[in-house]
Amino acid sequence: MSTTEKKRASRKKKDPDAPKRSLSAYMFFANENRDIVRAENPGISFGQVGKLLGEKWKAMTSDDKTPYESKAEADKKRYEKEKAEYAKKNSA
Repeated sequence: MSTTEKKRASRKKKDPDAPKRSLSAYMFFANENRDIVRAENPGISFGQVGKLLGEKWKAMTSDDKTPYESKAEADKKRYEKEKAEYAKKNSA
């Protein structure tokens, strides 16, 4: 085997029926504010959008983050429920 050829570890294929992971509070914030940041800063790169969103998130108070945290908590409960149903269905 030459240096240009490398063995890749094969990963297990994901089940398309498996439940989607829950989103974090930051991801709910980012999804809501991404378009706003792009509108305020036309022409910035994808990485810059992420950087600005991160700075905004860090600057927020815990009271400002509460609605996003409650959405994340609800999504976590949804994921746990779907995961349990999925595991029960596939173990039978």
